[in-house]
Amino acid sequence: MRTANRLATLLLAVVLLVGGVLLAVAAGAAAAGRPALLVDVAGWAAPLGETRWDDWPVGAAAIGALLLGLGLLVAELRRWRPQRLDVGDGWHLHRRRLERRLTVAAASVPGVRRARVRIRGHGAQWRPRVVVTGDPASRDEVEFAVRQELHRLATPRPGPIEVWLPSGRRAA
Repeated sequence: MRTANRLATLLLAVVLLVGGVLLAVAAGAAAAGRPALLVDVAGWAAPLGETRWDDWPVGAAAIGALLLGLGLLVAELRRWRPQRLDVGDGWHLHRRRLERRLTVAAASVPGVRRARVRIRGHGAQWRPRVVVTGDPASRDEVEFAVRQELHRLATPRPGPIEVWLPSGRRAA
């Protein structure tokens, strides 16, 4: 989301800069007693004097602006998963890279056909959740392999590691 915020900020800055320059040019032309350079003010303002609030284009524009504003507000207020995980002393790990490494570690255990790791939590309060398809007796070995990889990465305290082995098969 950080990239989207930066792009939106850049776009807004460019629009405001161009609008400000155009406004300054128009104000300079008006102060000099010259006609407007870009917009015919009299022709542009005439239809606005005849437009009423209950006309459909005005309502559609208001609803569109409201929906756009609400969408931006929700996007800004939503808690996004952080890309970096705090491991202490100013050090961070990238979430996706850590998930991939732990997935490889869990999948390397004999009896495991497929593994997937998701990091849950944020800040310094994160923990791995491992979903494994394979032999149910391999649960302790999977947890040990994940702890070893976390130790190899020098994470301070691995804390609880959720290892989930779904039981049963899906109906075809």
